[in-house]
Amino acid sequence: MLSEFVTHLPVSFGFLQELVHGPTSGADVARAILRWTHFVAGITWIGLLYFFNLVNVPVQKIMDADAKKKINPDLLGRSLWYFRWGAVVTVLAGLTYYAMYILASEARNAGVNPWAYLGIWLVIVLVTYAIIYGLYQVPALTKDGRVLAVAIAIVVIIFAVVIVYVLGNAGGAGGRYLGNKSVSIGIGGGLGIMMMLNVWGIIWRVQKRAIEAFKGNGQAPSPEDARKAFLASRTNTWLSLPMLFFMGTSHGDWILFGK
Repeated sequence: MLSEFVTHLPVSFGFLQELVHGPTSGADVARAILRWTHFVAGITWIGLLYFFNLVNVPVQKIMDADAKKKINPDLLGRSLWYFRWGAVVTVLAGLTYYAMYILASEARNAGVNPWAYLGIWLVIVLVTYAIIYGLYQVPALTKDGRVLAVAIAIVVIIFAVVIVYVLGNAGGAGGRYLGNKSVSIGIGGGLGIMMMLNVWGIIWRVQKRAIEAFKGNGQAPSPEDARKAFLASRTNTWLSLPMLFFMGTSHGDWILFGK
């Protein structure tokens, strides 16, 4: 029985030839490293995002002031370092991969300039975030997180529609369009950039002051600023769900847009 199993091993492994391909050049190795850097950094970032919202926030509510002074400087200082830099590495690695391998390939196939559409996409993302950032400055919205969530959801839905329209119709000559990967990552990656901007523009700016206050080196952030940081973190948590969904659709789990 064992000898028969061993005899059939080469045939069994032969089926893997179509599934497993080794790198054929240094460019293939660089591409694999870039992609896995994006994955690992993303896991670090989103994992800590869930830790903060699902574990840390409830625990902070039951900790007394002395415990916060002893624990939070080291706990938050260390975790927020990985959190904010994980966001940067995730976005930069993903943006590079998108520009060099996904958008570049599909744009050329569609007969359009990939750098022009990369620039258009980035402008749409940044304008959308500017609107979202402005919503955090409206007291009537930040007073009730549910109202703010609805307002941001409307902006995000409009953003997704614009991306589908702009990227989905790129080319269009002879039936050549940008494919599912470009459109899906255009939405998911755009949400990731907005989430990173929330981290650095709102969350870290407030948490940095809070950590210094725990150390006795400064004044604690105002309740209004603390509220904005809390809402930005909660926004990132629920935005991570459509973000991960659209990143998944780019790999063919569900073909939603294009071919």
